[in-house]
Amino acid sequence: MSSVIELIEAGARQLSDAGVAFGHGTDNAFDEAAWLVLWRLQLPLHELDAVADRPVSPADAVRVAELLAARIASRKPAAYLTKEAWLQGVPFYIDERAIVPRSFIAELLADGGIDPWLGEHTRRVLDLCTGNGSLAVLAALTYPEIAVDAADLSAEALEVAAINVTRHQLDARITLLASDGLAGVRGPYDLILCNPPYVNTRSMAALPAEYRAEPALALAGGADGMDFVRQLLHDAPRCMTQAAVLVLEIGNERAHFEAAFPAVEAVWLETSAGEDQVLLLTRDALATLAG
Repeated sequence: MSSVIELIEAGARQLSDAGVAFGHGTDNAFDEAAWLVLWRLQLPLHELDAVADRPVSPADAVRVAELLAARIASRKPAAYLTKEAWLQGVPFYIDERAIVPRSFIAELLADGGIDPWLGEHTRRVLDLCTGNGSLAVLAALTYPEIAVDAADLSAEALEVAAINVTRHQLDARITLLASDGLAGVRGPYDLILCNPPYVNTRSMAALPAEYRAEPALALAGGADGMDFVRQLLHDAPRCMTQAAVLVLEIGNERAHFEAAFPAVEAVWLETSAGEDQVLLLTRDALATLAG
């Protein structure tokens, strides 16, 4: 009879040998295997040491093997198989209707990285391109006094977001809005959070299957990745109060951002991935772009 750790180690070898891609909650084969094995066995995901030597029945070992095989054969992110993703220790429902949540903005909410720009005036928050609603939920949990609008172009993504808003009992504080960019929102806002589609065309073509399993609408940002961002930066000032800030994630596209907006004074915020993934823009910094 195999133990939990033996199944995880075997699963990690399988995932590694199969060449699956990571990046949707884990970044290596062992952590991915641990997630799948522990989830399948209904064991706590963050207490491996406590259960590592626990024996696993042959029937449960078969169920684990089937899940690992599905991960390899489908090339879907593990979160789509488990229907759950975690961000800053908070669980969220997820399925193929929305991108798997992984925004570095979540770190900034949790560790207070944007707090110096906030204050008593911060009452209305917009999470634009909300996807499954995770950043809206985290913002509402972090700042109990704020009201949050969560907007997305995708009706399907908003269906997933609604599940998470209700799951975290935030229906009274989070309003879901169907909106193409800022066209359908109800500003002005004191804080805008946005993890937009920003992957450039060349990078989109090279994405592993796991990323292609996600809605392309949430990823593809045009030739230089800045199509959505250009419209956002043009429109944002009219949706912002005077002291408002925009916190924008652009992934590995800093060079393209700076080439597209050479005159914009951005504050680059430090995350676990460095200082080139997320930036902050004040309303004054954006005003020069508004026509």
